[in-house]
Amino acid sequence: MPVIEPEMWWGTLGTLRPFPNFKPEKDARAIQVALERKDVNTLVRILTNRTNAQRQDISRAYHTLTQKDLSQALKRPLSGPLEDLLLGLMMTPAQFDAHRLRQAMEGMGTDEETLLEVLCTRSAQQLRDITVAYKQEFGRYLENDLISESSKDFSRLLLSILKKEQENMQGIIEYQLIDRDFTTLTEALSGKKADSTPWIRVLTTRDSVHLDRVLSRWESVRGETVDKALQGRFSGDLKLGLRILVRTIQNTPLYLAQRLQTSMKKSSVLFGILVSRSEEDLLSVRVEYRRLASTSLYSAIQKQFKGDLQLALLALCRAEDV
Repeated sequence: MPVIEPEMWWGTLGTLRPFPNFKPEKDARAIQVALERKDVNTLVRILTNRTNAQRQDISRAYHTLTQKDLSQALKRPLSGPLEDLLLGLMMTPAQFDAHRLRQAMEGMGTDEETLLEVLCTRSAQQLRDITVAYKQEFGRYLENDLISESSKDFSRLLLSILKKEQENMQGIIEYQLIDRDFTTLTEALSGKKADSTPWIRVLTTRDSVHLDRVLSRWESVRGETVDKALQGRFSGDLKLGLRILVRTIQNTPLYLAQRLQTSMKKSSVLFGILVSRSEEDLLSVRVEYRRLASTSLYSAIQKQFKGDLQLALLALCRAEDV
């Protein structure tokens, strides 16, 4: 019997769709043979043409067949960036994001933009799942690591994004709340020193539809983009964080396309976005990338990468945009 995945449907903005007539036992046997023959091309073909849920089924079928862990087995014939990519595909979405966050905080210095990309573009439920996965994968508390790796104001922003606790606004009419939030944000920038607290509170306790209306109101009334206003009144990591949070609220695919355009040579950024958005909105990211770069994401990948790694990345990207 084919495996039915109710969370996916035709018409999704993701590039990966459920593989038809999916049989995890058949895929597991094909992967077993490919591993014995060090047939990397077959590994790439199968794993980049299945959804994450299907890959998890393959992993379980492989373990039943061989009594071995598939991710560990994949390390033998693979190396370098291709190994990183395929092992990332074998993780659950929450595990993958947890690993990206940990990598952003390990070693010398912190990769603030990767922290922000992950935290700002995930739903409240996804962030709760990531927090659980982080503890399971590393035996550490995500909140504590974010605090230890960032300045006081920046960590306050990160933790507010991570928790995304909705304020109770029952009894307040929508247009009244828009007016109130607009006034709150305006007053926070009107003093000699800008106050980040109201911005953090409003941007992390309202739903995205409401926030988009508030930010649109700001730009129409004040005659400048919110991004420009924040750039002129804040500094350092806090400025970066507020600007990215606003940009993801206004247009997440555009922000991700901009990130790809400026970081195409940084494979961890490309891998992170392709893997995490391939079942969500990668088609929209591709459209925005084409507008920004005057070339398609597919063509950019062809130009930048070669061999089996190129094939894997192109499979996730899926198609050319003319």
